[in-house]
Amino acid sequence: MNPKFGYPATAGDYREKARARLPGFLFDYLDGGATDEQTLRANEADWANIKLRQRVMVNVDEVDTATTLVGQHCAMPVVLAPLGLAGMMARRGEVQAVRAANAAGIPFTLSTVGICPVEEVQAAATEAAWFQLYMIRDRSRIEALLEKAWAAGCRTLVFTVDLPQPGMRHRDFRNGLSSPGPRARLLKIQQLLSRPAWLWSVAVRGGPLSFGNLSDVVPDAGNLDAFKDWIDAQFDPTVTWADIEWIRQHWQGKLLLKGILDVEDARQAVQLGADGIVVSNHGGRQLDGVASGVDKLPEIVAAVGAQTEIFADGGVRSGVDVFRALALGARGVMVGRPWAWALAGGGEAGLTRLLASWQQELRLAMTLTGVTRIVDIGTEQLDRPYNPEFRKTGEQQ
Repeated sequence: MNPKFGYPATAGDYREKARARLPGFLFDYLDGGATDEQTLRANEADWANIKLRQRVMVNVDEVDTATTLVGQHCAMPVVLAPLGLAGMMARRGEVQAVRAANAAGIPFTLSTVGICPVEEVQAAATEAAWFQLYMIRDRSRIEALLEKAWAAGCRTLVFTVDLPQPGMRHRDFRNGLSSPGPRARLLKIQQLLSRPAWLWSVAVRGGPLSFGNLSDVVPDAGNLDAFKDWIDAQFDPTVTWADIEWIRQHWQGKLLLKGILDVEDARQAVQLGADGIVVSNHGGRQLDGVASGVDKLPEIVAAVGAQTEIFADGGVRSGVDVFRALALGARGVMVGRPWAWALAGGGEAGLTRLLASWQQELRLAMTLTGVTRIVDIGTEQLDRPYNPEFRKTGEQQ
């Protein structure tokens, strides 16, 4: 689709809209992955290997996409994942996103490094947002963030465990986003000037563009370079499972661990009292060459699916992909890039339309596989048991 014409219908359509509207360094920050982006591509492509089993002549007059995720009623099993800098994708982006999520009846997760502070997001919400947290060296800052999120009304914490160090993202380096010096600043200025509509709507009318949840501790929190320096110094490579125990003791609400990609790690997460785990490789943004989330999902479900709620993350691009994740045993999915593309390309209305489209796609997938309730979706709705080795051998075993 030409991004200047037509009606966007899919996540891919909104991606092109976002490309046309965002400064280059912001689009690539959102769109890109680590190093050669092999895992980024696999995250999306591997869902296509999951073939559904079409059934006919079944009474599917009343299909219901509603479900419960960590105790919260949801209109469909989808959660908007945490996304740093989301408030720069559209004017006060996290506020627009939480309103769209609430309208669609699904949870929104606010990133620690979002632009809008948790108080502003919760003030716009009709259903409390979830809050995402990284482990940083300053434990007193973590305690303060937990208290801040709880006081604002958050009751579900998504703790990201796969970021002891930031990944190498070559697109960010090329665009000057993660590069120091005057040439990098000039590159960013050139890209900003090429998007005057974004400058007016987001940078001028959507300010302050600072990291709202950290503005009291980060020197010059509106300066990306200063913020990057602070974050690089705060990421903590010494984090162990003992720190998860510490988090569990300091958080009264539901706790999800995001970034689990190994069965042994999944077992450890359950043992430490996680209410849910998110099978995720950080959207292919951390370590290139690791497996896609869909490859790891079945074995993690087999290991701990009866003990905790499991969410799939990475490469989900449609309501059909949501169905595929559920058929493999996930309780729900987290989506990141698609909601940000829709927000950047079409604002709150665009995100509302995309979520409605996904719910209808999920409903149709249920209809044509012969199930009427989310709880009834399982491996019986797959054409054959999923085998990740299929891509290597060309045959399903």
